[in-house]
Amino acid sequence: MEAADRHPFGSRTGYPSWRHLIVLLTLCAGVSVRAQTLDSVFLTNGFKIGEVTDSSIVVWTRLCLSAKPVPVSHARQESTFRHPIGFDNSMPVARMDGAVPGTFGEVRIKLTSADTSIVRQWHPVSPYRDYTFKTGIGGLRPATSYTVVVEGRKADGGPVSRLTGKFRTAPRPEAIVPVTFTASTCQYFWSHDDPIRGFRMYDSMLALEPAFHCQTGDYVYYDKPGPLAVNLPLARHKWNAINGWPALVEFYNHTPLYIQKDDHDLLKDDVSDSAATYGELTFGDGQRIWEEQTPIGNGAYRTVRWGKDLQVWITEGRDFRSDNTDADGPDKTILGREQIEWLKSTVRDSDATFKVLVSSTPVVGPDRDRKTDNHANDSHRTEGEWLRRFLADAGMFVINGDRHWQYVSVDPRTGLREFSQGPSSDSHAQGWTPDDRRPEHKFLRVNGGFLSVSVRREGGTPIITFTHHDVEGTPVHREMIRAE
Repeated sequence: MEAADRHPFGSRTGYPSWRHLIVLLTLCAGVSVRAQTLDSVFLTNGFKIGEVTDSSIVVWTRLCLSAKPVPVSHARQESTFRHPIGFDNSMPVARMDGAVPGTFGEVRIKLTSADTSIVRQWHPVSPYRDYTFKTGIGGLRPATSYTVVVEGRKADGGPVSRLTGKFRTAPRPEAIVPVTFTASTCQYFWSHDDPIRGFRMYDSMLALEPAFHCQTGDYVYYDKPGPLAVNLPLARHKWNAINGWPALVEFYNHTPLYIQKDDHDLLKDDVSDSAATYGELTFGDGQRIWEEQTPIGNGAYRTVRWGKDLQVWITEGRDFRSDNTDADGPDKTILGREQIEWLKSTVRDSDATFKVLVSSTPVVGPDRDRKTDNHANDSHRTEGEWLRRFLADAGMFVINGDRHWQYVSVDPRTGLREFSQGPSSDSHAQGWTPDDRRPEHKFLRVNGGFLSVSVRREGGTPIITFTHHDVEGTPVHREMIRAE
């Protein structure tokens, strides 16, 4: 059988051949066909290893038409968020700064360890899911290092592109092992701080060789210029462009990811499911694109155990919330009743030494008085007071996203500690005055960076250490807590 017969757009079906389709689609998108090799595909957006447990992972990737993104050509405002100057929102998406057009083809995943080899069959991709591919792989061994090889090709017999990475599965719940992980939030494409690599923070985190990474939302910004993502192609472009930065590709090829969505990843600022559309984009569109572009599994909220001494809870803050403008009371919620019951039961059943809640928005704060979007705001006081008491009684810690400054705060009523990572670049830092240090603050820094968390034992005593870093990786604050 000829290759064309096996392809869903093969010429013997009566439709144009897939080669002709690629030419037509790229011409319509404004991509120069002469600049591409139609027999080749590329893995320009890298791949992501998601939702790692002691026996499974999710692998995500995307087939691309070009080896590199469209170069950045617009100058930026020298101000907060660094919006592009003179950006035309109506220009062809494939010509926009950072654009990475996708392409038809097939993907294959290989995993190998010291004594195991898992090879998946070739699987086609299509424009219906933006040429992305995602698959779960089970049957893995705990605390085992695996090499990942992601391959892409146009069709059987064509040249194969390959990208290699690695990861290590979680240890068994009873295993006493040291672990370090990282966490970050809030990265706007135009706030990049390295014209070649993208964000310096990612190279700094990679140097720590974290076991996994928690990205707490605002991975992209639909409602900020360059372009404003008022329709499906523009929203997908936001993901393609941010994932085209080499620093992100290299980091996520070697670091398992647990990712959360927040408002800007979904539609627009402070959004809930009662929100109006953003241009042509709906709340439901945002949810579907999120599922398409990220290495998540079936659960919006989930927990992961990493040996005897660490368990992490990753909550969902957008899908189940009440409208922010609703009156506060026992029925107003961010988490939703089902998620709350899940949180109660899983925390109650955990015997981990240290328990960490990772939230896409603040729980303790303090936050700005005008905000109405999170548990630190008066608009959600009832659920916020319950949550802070519940977490404090369970001896938990909070890592939060969404705030564009770094801090450590302690709730004066419950003693609950919260660690805010700050944004992914210095130019993205804003929203708080450095000299506005409140009684809750143990540490305050209005600049970019990330958080690392290490768990180890010293003389048999478990210790957890939270370290704030600047974008270069230099520690700027550290909190070390011994198990009682």
